[in-house]
This record gives sequence, C-alpha cells and structure tokens, in this order.
Amino acid sequence: MRTIITISREFGSGGREIGRKLADKLGIDFYDKELLEIASKESGITQELFVKHDETYTNSFLYSLVMGSYPVTAEGRINPELPLNQKIFLAQFDTIRSLAEKGPCVIVGRCADYVLKNHDHVVNFFITANMAHKRRRILERYDIEKNKVEDFIRKTDKRRSNYYNYYTDMKWGDARNYDLCINSSTTGIDGAVEIMEAFVRLADGAD
Repeated sequence: MRTIITISREFGSGGREIGRKLADKLGIDFYDKELLEIASKESGITQELFVKHDETYTNSFLYSLVMGSYPVTAEGRINPELPLNQKIFLAQFDTIRSLAEKGPCVIVGRCADYVLKNHDHVVNFFITANMAHKRRRILERYDIEKNKVEDFIRKTDKRRSNYYNYYTDMKWGDARNYDLCINSSTTGIDGAVEIMEAFVRLADGAD
C-alpha cells in the first residue's frame, strides 16, 4: 500500500467516521483534528490557535506554498516575522506534506488534496449526503435546537467551501477535483468505506 487518501466532506456526511474506518481497514494512519496537534508541536504555536483558524480563511498564500515560493529563513524554518495566521497555515501545510512523505495515510479536510496535488500515489474523495441524513446525524452529536440545525449545517459547509475556494485554484465539491464522490446517504457509512477501500486498492495496484 503506497496510497495517500484525502477526504473532503460536507458537514454531517460522516466523513470523519468514514475516514477513520477506512484507515483501520487499510491498516494506515488517520489524521483529522490530530493534524492540528502535530502541526502545533512541530511549529511551537499553541493548538488553540490552530483550532481557532481551522478551515477558516483569512489572507491567501497557499498557492505560493504549493509552488514553493513561500518565505522561510535561511535555515528553512518558518519566518518569525510572518503574521500569525500565515505561520499557522504554513505550519499546517508543511505538516500535511511531511505526513504524506512518511507513508500511506488518510487525511481529512484542510485542502490536503490541493497541497498534495503534485505528490505521487494520492486518491482524493469527496463525501456528500442528503440534508435529512445530515440533519439527523448532527442532532445526534451536537446540542443544537432542531429549528437551527439546517442553518448550522449550511453555514459550516459555506465556511469549508470558502476556505477551500480561497486557498486553492479549485472549487470545493466540484466532482472534477476528486477521483470519486460518494453520497453516504445512499451507501451508508460502512458501504462508503467498502467502496473507497476497493477503489484505493485498484488505484494502488494500477500504479
């Protein structure tokens, strides 16, 4: 197994659960919020700041990161004179790349598909779901009033979309940007995992 798997997902679609189960079935590492903890330790920036800025855009310079033109010191470290938000995005970017270099893994969200677009052996998935299913899933996991849950879902997806669109030259949720898009309302969580596992093994064997 050589494949790096990235998962973009709508809020409430089960993307995190799907990703973790897929990683378990393939016997590889899984990173979602865990990525923020690693980036925090490697950069020296507190984890609370990573959480605050998680998948929320401010000033874009991710394209320059991918092109290798971001500002660093002569020793290759993050320039200490950079604004804090840029240090956070740069640290997260570097963490994604370093995790991919270590070997096969599953990375959820955070523009990982774009960060790794020039990396060999990457498969990119997008998970969607019907509103009724997302609504039920969110109500089971969050303390939200029933009449506010759909607005909460839409706003969260809008934030993720804005983040992705702002920091990349692609459009979040556009099927052309992914190797496979799955509706977890149709497949179920375990069904999505089975489909993705089969797809990854085919892709891995085709290389």
